[in-house]
Amino acid sequence: MQLHISPSLRHVTVFPSKGFKEFIKVKVASRRVSYRMLFYSLLFFTFLLRFVFVLTAVDGIDGENKCTTIGCLGKKLGPRILGRRPESTVLEVIYQTLDEPVGKNELQGRSDIPQTLEEFMTEMKKGGYDAKTFAVKLREMVTLMEQRTRMAKIQEYLYRHVASSSIPKQLHCLSLTLANEHTNNAAARLQLPSAELVPALVDNSYFHFVLASDNVLAASVVAASLVRNFLRPQKVVLHIITDKKTYYPMQAWFSLHSLSPAIIEVKALHHFDWFTKGKVPVLEAMEKDQKVRSQFRGGSSAIVANTTEKPKVIAAKLQALSPKYNSVMNHIRIHLPELFPSINKVVFLDDDIVVQTDLSPLWDIEMNGKVNGAVETCNGEDKFVMSKRLKSYLNFSHPLISKIFNPNECAWAYGMNIFDLEAWRKTNISNVYHYWVEQNIKSDLSLWQLGTLPPGLIAFHGYVHVIDPFWHMLGLGYQENTSFADAESAGVIHFNGRAKPWLEIAFPQLRKLWTKYVDFSDKFIKSCHIRAS
Repeated sequence: MQLHISPSLRHVTVFPSKGFKEFIKVKVASRRVSYRMLFYSLLFFTFLLRFVFVLTAVDGIDGENKCTTIGCLGKKLGPRILGRRPESTVLEVIYQTLDEPVGKNELQGRSDIPQTLEEFMTEMKKGGYDAKTFAVKLREMVTLMEQRTRMAKIQEYLYRHVASSSIPKQLHCLSLTLANEHTNNAAARLQLPSAELVPALVDNSYFHFVLASDNVLAASVVAASLVRNFLRPQKVVLHIITDKKTYYPMQAWFSLHSLSPAIIEVKALHHFDWFTKGKVPVLEAMEKDQKVRSQFRGGSSAIVANTTEKPKVIAAKLQALSPKYNSVMNHIRIHLPELFPSINKVVFLDDDIVVQTDLSPLWDIEMNGKVNGAVETCNGEDKFVMSKRLKSYLNFSHPLISKIFNPNECAWAYGMNIFDLEAWRKTNISNVYHYWVEQNIKSDLSLWQLGTLPPGLIAFHGYVHVIDPFWHMLGLGYQENTSFADAESAGVIHFNGRAKPWLEIAFPQLRKLWTKYVDFSDKFIKSCHIRAS
């Protein structure tokens, strides 16, 4: 096949040629065009051929069966562009028909709609269609394709929701194996930290980090990446908070996998004195939230069955059903001042992050009286992850939100935050947080839908000190457009989103940055068949 376009751009001729392949080979061999340019050229030729076909069909409908040139398009569109009435009403009929809405069930069970562009072209070549029939067929075919694309996208989101909400059997195996090891191996029951290092737990000359997690494998990566990249690991104190069921596996792992000279503390929530003294607001709120969320919009089936909302909106509602948004590990950061009453400053780390640099410079950042050092998420080039403002998280159609906050104000990120606990204790941030969580529950989750960041945005409003984006790169669990080079050069990377690095749905090229901190030769890792890919 060969394409010839005349210098005047009025004639396009397509004809087969045995020399076409040889022409391509010469071009590639001489390096005058790249394979990518070749691909785009062929794509352009294919598009142009189909475009010429549509013009031919329009001309045929309009009674000009022998007109197959781009010049015909000029004859039809020229008067329109110049503001004059066109000679033919064919295009107007087509435009008017294409603008007509398709009924909800109009296409259901139909077998006469072309399934592909090729089928459509074949039908058109047979002739016999007037302009309206041509446009109706085109509209039906495109609408049907759009409906199928939408359903495929929703199914993808549903499968990702199920995959991200489930506990992989490998991780379940790891917890059970370590719990058994804790029972049978005295070395897996070591006190963490050892008695002589306990004073460091409240010593403000150390660099204190807090990690809340019920995922042993994820916690091990955060800890290993933090310590390996720290220039003075002997000054690191990592406080790991977990729940009662994960405490023994977590203790067993860190007892048997020393990160010395760093100091590791493993505690379950029930080990904290503050948690045992009366009512804990976050736990009460979680219980109420769980009851509301369990009936939230009829569950995943009702959300997926919605035929009017965009797939991304449906994805967000599915995400709201994720168990992690009702996990105490996700809410506990709001009680850091009470949990660590003797510590002045901590860096809080989510369990889906990887540390890639020395984090000690974070302690040199002057907070200027602010409480929360965080990266803003409204100034990045990535429109999906780094274009978040308050309106992205809060429902500004609700009067409680709209009368207090500015929808265009920058949002910021949870996941790697510097908290000045000394300054925090002088505020009512925690009370504000719980007040708004209660309001959201009372309003049937109509103020926001997702977890801890929205009430955090409200509670810390006016108390946030913006830090350099280098310290926290987001979105590695949302989409695979993040380049490996950019991610590798960030100080901390965050796999926020569904595609967690320990799941099969993780993006392979980005997962490597996480798996480098997993020892796949470890006997516990091997016995549970946890693999790099």
